[in-house]
Amino acid sequence: MSSFLRVCAALFILTFAGTIACNAGEQSVAAVPKPAVDAPIAASKGKQSVVVAGGCFWGIQAVFQHVKGVTEATSGYSGGAANTAEYEVVSTGQTGHAESVKITYDPSQITYGQLLWVFFSVAHDPTELNRQGPDTGSQYRSVIFYTNDEQKRIAEAYVAQLDKARIFPRPIVTQIVPLKAFYPAEAYHQDYAAHHPDNPYIVYNDAPKVAHLHQQFPELYAGK
Repeated sequence: MSSFLRVCAALFILTFAGTIACNAGEQSVAAVPKPAVDAPIAASKGKQSVVVAGGCFWGIQAVFQHVKGVTEATSGYSGGAANTAEYEVVSTGQTGHAESVKITYDPSQITYGQLLWVFFSVAHDPTELNRQGPDTGSQYRSVIFYTNDEQKRIAEAYVAQLDKARIFPRPIVTQIVPLKAFYPAEAYHQDYAAHHPDNPYIVYNDAPKVAHLHQQFPELYAGK
């Protein structure tokens, strides 16, 4: 969906269906537990990264830019080829790409599992298949792109933990797949929520996610 259509969708839903509830925060997120399997906090500062997808990358980026220990969050594309990693092409839903966010973090301040905890709790709804809120298409699917066996192990264990506990009213559809490549999105997509706080799409889709992060994870919230 183009940026223009996203705004139109937000206005339409606001007018005819009330406030948009397009994130896991509108479900029983208070019941989402920490991962039982996780990496330990590192003894010294470092730099690691994780790539996730869950709807429009504007909101995912905005959430993780407010998480303690995250040093950078970049919007981009993962899952398809380099020559199709362009917004208008990805928006066709035919490229294999998902709108993704690369999260760079300091493992001495936050763990991989804690990032997934935020991802499943407030960043998106992991039960929506090939859509997220008003956005539809495979480019909006829920994905964890792992870069090593430890990330795969932790992610798979966490999904199994949440499914077993029946935390969500519907099955989790999040894909857990190896990261082949991450392609940064165009400059105008970076920090979009911060640059356009009054955009109706941001107001009704993404700002509430950041607010839920602050409310539900005060120990992880960084007021950037």
